[in-house]
Amino acid sequence: MIKIVNIHKSFCENVVFKGVDLEIKDGETITIIGGSGCGKSVLIKHIVGLLKPDSGEIYVDNEEITKLDEDKLFEVQKKFGFLFQSAALFDSLNVKENVAFGLRNLKIMSEHDISEKVKECLSRIGLEGIENMKPSELSGGMKKRVALARAIATGPKYIFYDEPTTGIDPIMADVINDLIIHLQKTLAVTSIVVTHDMTSAYKISNHIAMLYDGKIIGEGTPSEFKKTENMYIKQFTTGSSVGPIKMKVR
Repeated sequence: MIKIVNIHKSFCENVVFKGVDLEIKDGETITIIGGSGCGKSVLIKHIVGLLKPDSGEIYVDNEEITKLDEDKLFEVQKKFGFLFQSAALFDSLNVKENVAFGLRNLKIMSEHDISEKVKECLSRIGLEGIENMKPSELSGGMKKRVALARAIATGPKYIFYDEPTTGIDPIMADVINDLIIHLQKTLAVTSIVVTHDMTSAYKISNHIAMLYDGKIIGEGTPSEFKKTENMYIKQFTTGSSVGPIKMKVR
């Protein structure tokens, strides 16, 4: 289980977190929603140890990680897979080399086993036989799926998805949603998703949490979020311009 306890974070005068508390249970898919710039991506960067809070604690499998040295933190990070918003494939590497990148860095497999693992991961996301293609030859949806194959290649316990449906058409977005559900079930992983796409959030989630004004202001199942009387959550989930959340118009 991952547990976040009262974390605060500021970047100079910009206060991002004012006491975030959240528990992520093993085996679930939790989606963290909230408006652009509210700190969703910053939150998962804290969980994986890329950023440290100004105060508060983060536990991964009962180990408090915010004060670990680099070597011990790296051991915890081996449990994580990460799908970046932009896919973040290496343009100079082909698909095989991209998917194998983490495996080679960890030095846990022979080249033969790496090749077999790459084929297995590409098969799981429905892209067999493209090992020699370059990222420039792939569509946006294919890039997302290759990045997902890379995320699962090292056998993570937790997979983090940063805006997984951004930048792709609605049909491909639904393909990505189905893959998230499929991988959560077949690999028995815990999935942590950040998004503002409510169609995706309602489909993939066991649990939803909304981040607003530096705190988690509500949690629940998709059905509970659809019936909520919390005006902030209701405004966001329905996409209404009328409500307590005021957007700045430049």
